[in-house]
Amino acid sequence: MAQDIIRITSPQSSVMAELNDSPAAQALLAMLPLDLAMTDHLRQEKTGDLPQALPAGDRQRDFSTGTLGLWSSRDFVIYYRDGRVPSPGIVILGQVLDDVSMFDNADPVTVRIEAAD
Repeated sequence: MAQDIIRITSPQSSVMAELNDSPAAQALLAMLPLDLAMTDHLRQEKTGDLPQALPAGDRQRDFSTGTLGLWSSRDFVIYYRDGRVPSPGIVILGQVLDDVSMFDNADPVTVRIEAAD
């Protein structure tokens, strides 16, 4: 199955990301475009509340730089460092294809997430 490409834009820059074909990622795609206020968490990720819950899925504890994930059913996460989360882990939604250093700061940011043309 073809992967879906999205664009995540902040006031500073934008990155492209590839969503996987999981039910959760496809549900995220269906709610785009979306403006999402995100805050920094543990100096490893930006996290924001989605307007509605996404379906549950398989979880894993390890993540890499650029991983897009789902902590709780509405908690969208962009990881800008490698790491590991506690149980029950995260649902992987996809992977950023570009440099995510624009998120590597403690500042809150509002991003626009939309399907790429």
